Amino acid sequence: MALTGFIVIMTETLPAGLLPQFSSDFGVSEGGAGQLVSAYALGTVVAAIPAIALTQHVSRKKLLVAGLLGFLVANGATALAPGLTVALVARFVGGAFSGLLWGMLAGYARRIVAPAQAGRALAIAMTGAPVALSIGTPVGSWLGSVTGWRWAFACVSALTLVVAAAVVIVVPDVAGIRATSRPRLTRVAALPGVAAVLVVVFVWMLAHNLLYTYVAPFLTSAHLGLRPDVALFVFGVAALGGIFATGVLIDRALRALTLGSIAMFAFVALALTLAPGSLLVTVCAIVGWGFAFGGAATLLQTAIANAAGEAADVANAMLTTVFNLAIFAAGAAGALLVDGAGAQTVSAAMGILSAIAFLIAALARTHAFPKPAR
Repeated sequence: MALTGFIVIMTETLPAGLLPQFSSDFGVSEGGAGQLVSAYALGTVVAAIPAIALTQHVSRKKLLVAGLLGFLVANGATALAPGLTVALVARFVGGAFSGLLWGMLAGYARRIVAPAQAGRALAIAMTGAPVALSIGTPVGSWLGSVTGWRWAFACVSALTLVVAAAVVIVVPDVAGIRATSRPRLTRVAALPGVAAVLVVVFVWMLAHNLLYTYVAPFLTSAHLGLRPDVALFVFGVAALGGIFATGVLIDRALRALTLGSIAMFAFVALALTLAPGSLLVTVCAIVGWGFAFGGAATLLQTAIANAAGEAADVANAMLTTVFNLAIFAAGAAGALLVDGAGAQTVSAAMGILSAIAFLIAALARTHAFPKPAR
């Protein structure tokens, strides 16, 4: 499951480190190339909830293998794309399969362990995300800069085939949900705490993806000599520390971890905005940013699963949709900022959004991010 998360996140974030190559190859601006991230996110937004609703009866193992094979096709098509239009379509398809996998993966991981270990199991299953950020995306960016971006996507396709075979061999199966027990979308959305978590997801991830998607032009405009692949490596290594801390503490400190992580985002944005020309400040900010982001997916998925109860799969599909809606919005809004006001403005926008997310999470103290029982 962690390897599946690795594939999904690496596929999603790989263009972030290769925007100059895409821009040059397809003859578009870096903001235009950034729409490869938006197209992927849009596919997830469109497909996540319908895909989960239509496949709840399917065994989880079969669904996991099918989703991985979908990634194999989408990444292969991206690698062979003759132009931006075909690449955008392939990315949209990959995003659709991302919605399917993220919508079912959290519930799948929680169901194969004892209830008392559900939070830790989810944290372990989510380790693929920070590993992709710390190793996969930087290595893919480096490979793309050396051999061309097409080879980077071809390598992800090959790895996907290996992971699908591993799933067939080692992952235990879990039955789907019978039609009579499937929760309705409107009922899940109305459950106490669910809506508050979704709002935090959108605002917080919008803040994150404004900077992450456009990290290459952001660093270039700062004239620090810090390469995007190196910055993403630092970010990802720090994210590993964040997810380790989250795995240890999440079952007893969900609220504190969430508020602390969002607050760290605000401080990082402030540092990047006030000291844009300092290499030391920028590197320290990237470390704090990565550490705070490392456990974000686990924190948010655990919060919404706790609020939704037996409807966790549907709630996580909703979370996936909102998560990727934020990515899509960041790609579009970031393009306007980068091409219009300049890449340095994304850190200020990140700070404002982080402050808003912190306020919402702090107020949602009853059901979404409850205070721990005494």
